[in-house]
Amino acid sequence: MKKTAFKYVLNMKTPKIILWCYLIWYFSMMFIYFEPSLKLWASAVGISFIIGFALILSTSQQGIKQDIWIKIRLFLFPFCVSSYSATIKGHDFILLFPNNSTHLFIGIFNCSLFVFLIWISKRWYKFYAKKEVVNQLAN
Repeated sequence: MKKTAFKYVLNMKTPKIILWCYLIWYFSMMFIYFEPSLKLWASAVGISFIIGFALILSTSQQGIKQDIWIKIRLFLFPFCVSSYSATIKGHDFILLFPNNSTHLFIGIFNCSLFVFLIWISKRWYKFYAKKEVVNQLAN
């Protein structure tokens, strides 16, 4: 499991890093502005099923099986968008960003930390992979 997760991180390209940053931003803001309304979360789940199913239908091709993670994302996006928009309503946001500088900093910091950890993991692996190759050639 650890090797698979590390391999995933090492092979992560910019589009996936951006998607993970979206999710980190979402969780950061939900942690700060969480709304415990059952109606809000039930609506988000309902919208997720309706829109997610429509997205599955619109992206499926006959004879080609879709990856499970793609399907999960197709349901997760509408859930996150609807719950995020309902949660931030009335909290003085500018587009997707909180007007409160501390809350804005928390979201930016969390995303930046994630990007830094990905970057340092890739650098660390390249450094030690080269070192291992040199050691193998020396022996």
